[in-house]
Amino acid sequence: MTDKLRIAMAQANPTLGDIAGNIKLAREFRQEAEADGADLIVYPELFLSGYPPEDLVLKPAFIRSIKAAIDELTELTLDGGPAMLMSGPVSENGKLYNSVFLLEDGKMSAIRHKAKLPNYGVFDEMRVFDAGPLPGPIPFKGVRLGVMICEDMWFNDVAECLAETGAELLIVPNGSPFDHEKSDSRINYAVERVTETGLPLMYVNQIGGQDELVFDGGSFILNSDRSLPVQMSCWKEDLLITDWRRNDEGAWQCDTEHLKDPGASLERVYHAMVLGLKDYVEKNKFPGVVLGLSGGIDSALSAAVSVDALGADRVHCVMMPSKYTSQESLDDAAECARLLGTRLDSVPIVPAVDAYETMLGGLFEGTEADITEENIQSRVRGVTLMAISNKFGKMVLTTGNKSEMSTGYATIYGDMCGGYSVLKDLYKTLCFDVSEWRNANMSTLFKGPAGAVMPSNVITKPPSAELREDQKDEDSLPPYEVLDAILHALVEEEKSFAEIVAAGYERETVSRIQNLLYIAEYKRRQAPPGVKITTRNFGRDRRYPITNGYRDKR
Repeated sequence: MTDKLRIAMAQANPTLGDIAGNIKLAREFRQEAEADGADLIVYPELFLSGYPPEDLVLKPAFIRSIKAAIDELTELTLDGGPAMLMSGPVSENGKLYNSVFLLEDGKMSAIRHKAKLPNYGVFDEMRVFDAGPLPGPIPFKGVRLGVMICEDMWFNDVAECLAETGAELLIVPNGSPFDHEKSDSRINYAVERVTETGLPLMYVNQIGGQDELVFDGGSFILNSDRSLPVQMSCWKEDLLITDWRRNDEGAWQCDTEHLKDPGASLERVYHAMVLGLKDYVEKNKFPGVVLGLSGGIDSALSAAVSVDALGADRVHCVMMPSKYTSQESLDDAAECARLLGTRLDSVPIVPAVDAYETMLGGLFEGTEADITEENIQSRVRGVTLMAISNKFGKMVLTTGNKSEMSTGYATIYGDMCGGYSVLKDLYKTLCFDVSEWRNANMSTLFKGPAGAVMPSNVITKPPSAELREDQKDEDSLPPYEVLDAILHALVEEEKSFAEIVAAGYERETVSRIQNLLYIAEYKRRQAPPGVKITTRNFGRDRRYPITNGYRDKR
């Protein structure tokens, strides 16, 4: 029986479906761990497949490829290097499990299956996986390791079962996606498990972007006294070697001290947008992004995130002025591009809009100009950006925010046209706050410039789509402070009409915003993906019907 262990925590960024690439990444982390004398290296949840694999795991050929990858990594451990606590989907006796397995000395010495399958929010694991039984400990070098896979930590019976069957150290491989309220809940649940069992706990989380999800890392260790000796960095891949020993009471404790600040709320939100966009572009092998730069805050923030994620040379900004575009907007867009160091081209849309008005003139004769003419401008811009994308290969980035997507104040096949939406899950008020944060802060993980990345006027001037004379957003919407509060109550909190009115909001306004939210569902179904920031994003988190006659007015 050993009294010391050296365990490597691999906070890694796998690519979903790239099994060969994930094997290569596993090897690289293991080589580094071996050089530092590690006995064991722990990888995040479903590392070999990537997470969440969704219906890809229902494809038999994919599961066979995972099995071949497990065999390859198992053979690797014949070299005498660190054992691997690896993870991936495993088929046994006609059932498919989300599993963790210990690979050592050329064999799979143990396997455990996830017992608690999340089936809420962005998760639907019950659709593709079978639940495993409550696990028992895994013996390793005379130490009994209690492995809980992600959601298993959220329930006390899994940890209780492990403790009652002799576990000495809890290890939690994770694929826990970011939202700006989750970091505290992870620690809180971990503290509960440590308190209940009296055992130390290691939490190893994934890093990186996967479609609408982003994984923030932030892996940590709690000792049995609930102290926090290890808090790994967020937002970047990392490998940490941790030293463990039996103390005088015979219990295991971590002697490594490694504490990194996870950052404040706005910092985490901005990092999430940067990493989500970076991995979406790079894992899908786009050469860069192209976006409309209007001189407004949404496009300026989107451009800043793009440059921080990809570098200025991979971001192409296009100003598409109409006859309603103000000189102020032209100047602000130019200054924004200058501060960021991006290319800025100007493609006036007046000729195309005039052509549409001529083409439709006979049909529209005798009618008043309305939102139809406004949407033509937006759709001309969408066609323009898609043409540039087709010609040069860069992905179109849309710039709409969650307030607009909630109320339908976005033009389908117009400003919604694109491959990814950086601000999709940011309410307008949060866009202002995050922009101010970025103008005052910098990170070594960003590829953009230090200092201000947009002129202050972009943040302070009244928002406007500039699709008609003297247009302001608040001409047709409540002030964003009011709008966003009502939307948060409707979307994130699912509060009733009566509860929102009782909180002090006007009945007519609440009724109107609720109706706008419901009737815009068809647009959201056709919107591009965008990184999840809030507790309930539009997409996997919130699945409302398009045809929906319900209105809560009681």
